[in-house]
Amino acid sequence: MPVVSTPVDSTLQLVFQTGVDEDDKPIFRTRSFRGVKTDAADEDVMSVAQQLIGLQIHPANAVKRVLVSELIET
Repeated sequence: MPVVSTPVDSTLQLVFQTGVDEDDKPIFRTRSFRGVKTDAADEDVMSVAQQLIGLQIHPANAVKRVLVSELIET
């Protein structure tokens, strides 16, 4: 049976290394920015992410985009 995927939400997540623990392992924190337009191009989302990273004091480790879609059987 065919399924149609409809994007309903998009979130930008920036992962930062905020320090190291007592075993010298990195400590990571994630900042989430909800309400990203589902039809926004990945290049545009990355451009915004780079601007936001420039405003932070901690180094960025990863840029993630989380897309939530509704699946409907047709």
